[in-house]
Amino acid sequence: MADWIKRFALDGKTALVTGATKGIGLETCKVLADAGADIAAVGRDQQGLREIKAAVEAKGRRCVAIAADMATADGPAQAAKEALAAFGTVDILVNNAAIALIAPLLEATAADWDATMAVNLRAPFLLAQALAPAMIKKGAGKIINVSSQAGVIGQDSHAAYGASKGGLNTLTKVMCVEWAKHNIQVNSVCPTVILTPMGEEHWGKPERGDPMKAKIPAGRFGKPVEVADMILYLASSASNLVNGQDMLIDGGYTAI
Repeated sequence: MADWIKRFALDGKTALVTGATKGIGLETCKVLADAGADIAAVGRDQQGLREIKAAVEAKGRRCVAIAADMATADGPAQAAKEALAAFGTVDILVNNAAIALIAPLLEATAADWDATMAVNLRAPFLLAQALAPAMIKKGAGKIINVSSQAGVIGQDSHAAYGASKGGLNTLTKVMCVEWAKHNIQVNSVCPTVILTPMGEEHWGKPERGDPMKAKIPAGRFGKPVEVADMILYLASSASNLVNGQDMLIDGGYTAI
C-alpha cells in the first residue's frame, strides 16, 4: 500500500456517526467504511438503520445500528454507551445529526429555538463529553462536527439554525483548546447547501434555489459525498496538524 493511502486509511478504527440514515450521515458511514472503519450508526429511522447496517457490512466492515434521539438529554449518552459496549472504543466521532426550522426572526418560536439548540448544539456537546474520556486515556481521537456556512455568515430566516451552528463552531474551538494536548483533533465542516433530503426540502424549488446558487461562485449546490470526503480527511492521520478549524465547503460562497 502506498504511503499516501496509508495516511488516509482507517483500518482498525471505529467511528460513531449521528444522523446516519440519510444525506451526509449516510454517505459518511459509507465513505469511512470504504476507508476501513467499523461504524456505529446512530439515528431514529429503524428501516434506515437496517439499510445502512447492510451497506456497511457489504463492504466487509462491522456496523452496530443504534436507535437514539439526539433531541433528548439522554439520547447522546445512550448512543455512546451502546457504541462503546459494541466496539470497546470509539476513535472517531462525527456529530452530524441536525434539524433546520427556518423562519424569519419575527416569526420564529421559542419552541423551535429550543428544539434546534437541543439537536444541533447540545447533542454534540454531550456525545463528545461521553466519548472524550476514552480518547484521552488512549491518547488519540478525532471529532468532526458537521456545521454550516450559516454558522459563519448571516443568512435570512436562519436565526436559530445559524446560532446553533455558530455555537457549534465555537464549541469546536473550545474542545481543541482543552483536548489537543491529548492528541485529539476537533474540527468542524461548514457546507453550503447540500442536496440532502433536508436541502432539497428547503432549496429544491427553483424560485428559492436559483437565487441561492447565483451567490455561489461555483454555481451549484454540493453533494453529500463531497462533505463525506472532507470528513474522511479530518478523520484520518493525514489531518493530524489540523485542529480547531471551520472547514468551509461552500463553492466560494464566503469568498465574496
